[in-house]
Amino acid sequence: MTTAPAASVLFVCIHNAGRSQMAAGFLRHLAGDRIEVRSAGSVPGDRVNPSAVAAMAELGIDISAQTPKVLTTEAVQASDYVITMGCGDACPYFPGKHYLDWTLDDPAGQGVEAVRPIRDEIRGLIDGLIAEIDAKSALSQEN
Repeated sequence: MTTAPAASVLFVCIHNAGRSQMAAGFLRHLAGDRIEVRSAGSVPGDRVNPSAVAAMAELGIDISAQTPKVLTTEAVQASDYVITMGCGDACPYFPGKHYLDWTLDDPAGQGVEAVRPIRDEIRGLIDGLIAEIDAKSALSQEN
């Protein structure tokens, strides 16, 4: 018997090439199938930032096969959590969704040394997000 994911999370940044890809990679790695993961960008780049790929690979997380995707209204509607990382007004708003804005430096054009602290900050935010989702899931199972 398969169980539905506890939540669906959409990470959004402008190019969907760095921050949102690292966040999605961490969430997939740490939560497995318990949480559905999406990422998108308001103006997607042509590839994932190589420094982000290298920084994640240092932790054993491979995001090299990911590709930037365009942000769609459908992706927002299908997500319980919408986490923005610098996309501003480009993110559509729907009532009933849980919106978070994570203020993170943009890794675009940065070397892996500059990306590591951004990666590590994202990891901490992901740990907190998983704890929040797990707590809400446990609460809903009790009721």
